[in-house]
Amino acid sequence: MDGLSGSEGQGRPWVNLQGSLANPNLALEAARLGDLSQLPPEGPARVDARAQADAWASGLSAVCITVGHVAGPGDAWQKTCDDLARWRQFLDRAGSPWRQVNGVSDLVESRAAGRVGVVLGFQNTEMLGAEPARVARCAAQGVRVMQLTYNGVNAVGCGCLTPVDTGLTALGRDMVEAMNAQGVLIDLSHAGDRTLAEAVQASLRPVIVSHTGCRALAAHRRNLADEGLRRVANAGGVVGLYAMPFLRAAGQPLLEDLVRHIDHALQVAGTEHVGVGTDGTLTAVDDVDNYRHFLGEAVRARQAAGLATADEDPEVCLFLPDLTGPSQFQRLADALGRIGHGASVIDRVLGGNALRLFGEVWPSLAATGQV
Repeated sequence: MDGLSGSEGQGRPWVNLQGSLANPNLALEAARLGDLSQLPPEGPARVDARAQADAWASGLSAVCITVGHVAGPGDAWQKTCDDLARWRQFLDRAGSPWRQVNGVSDLVESRAAGRVGVVLGFQNTEMLGAEPARVARCAAQGVRVMQLTYNGVNAVGCGCLTPVDTGLTALGRDMVEAMNAQGVLIDLSHAGDRTLAEAVQASLRPVIVSHTGCRALAAHRRNLADEGLRRVANAGGVVGLYAMPFLRAAGQPLLEDLVRHIDHALQVAGTEHVGVGTDGTLTAVDDVDNYRHFLGEAVRARQAAGLATADEDPEVCLFLPDLTGPSQFQRLADALGRIGHGASVIDRVLGGNALRLFGEVWPSLAATGQV
C-alpha cells in the first residue's frame, strides 16, 4: 500500500473513526469579536483552506464525520436532509480535495488520488422517526455509519445519561435490522450499557463504538466498562478511543492518558478490535485562553439543556493540549511505540482494524446498487 499516506513509513491507511474537518478558530474568533453574523453555519462552510491543508498533512486516509441532527429542537429529519445535501455538494464539487467514502475501495484509494476520504455518519436516530425505511434513503445518499442514541433516551434505546437504561426497544430492533440489511455500520457510542448489550446481540453484523474511553481507568458514564469492550470485540467489532476530557476522572487529560486507555483496551478487547476516534479537529486551537472562556459558556449551556454529564469541567479542554494539529496521529503512533507496541499493532489501531470492520459491514452495498 505504498503511497497511501503522507506519513513516512506508515503501513495501512489511517482512519479517524470520529472527528471534525472544521477549523475551530473561525468560531472562536467570531465569538471573541462578538460578531457571529459573519460566521458560516456549522458544516462544510467551516472547512477552510487551512483545515483542508491540515487534513492532508495529518496522513489520514479518511475521517468519519457527523452530519445532520444530533440533539435539540426543530425538525430533525428536515435538518438532516438539508445538511446531508450540503455535505454531498461540498464533497462532490469539481476539483474537490475530498472523496466521499461509499466503500472500502474509496477509502484505500483516496490518498493515492491526492484526496482525503470522508465517511458520513449520524450521531442519533431521532431523524429517522418511527420509519426504518428512512435508513435505506439515507444509505442511498452515502451515510455509512449510524449511531443509535445520543446521551439521552430516544425511540430506539437509551443513552449513557439515562437514569434507568431500559434497553433496545422494538423499534430499535427494527432499526438494527434495517441497518444490517443496508450495510450501514451501527455505532453504539453514547449508548447505555443495557442498550449496547442488546444492540450487539440483535445485530447480525459487527458494530463499532467509534469514540469512547475505558471506564476501568476513568469512571465516566461515556466510557465503556471492560464487559462492554469484550462484548463488542467478541462480536467482531471495533472500539475507538477518543481524545476527550473523560480520559481522567478529574483534571486535564493529556496524550499519556490516551495511550493508557488504548493500551488497556488492547489488553481487554484484543489487538484486532481497537481503533482511534478522537472526536476532535485536525486543526489546532490557536488561542487556548480564548477557547477556555467560551468553553465555560458552552458547558454551562449543555448542562442546562441536559446534554452534558454533571462532571464536565469548564476548565478542562475538550481536546488534549499536547495532541493537537495535523501531526497528532503520527505523535500518537510514536507514543504507542515508546511503550512497546510494534508497528503491526499500531497499524491496526490507527486504521487496519477499521478497514477490516468496514469490509465486513459494507460489502452488501454493491449488491443493493448503492456503490
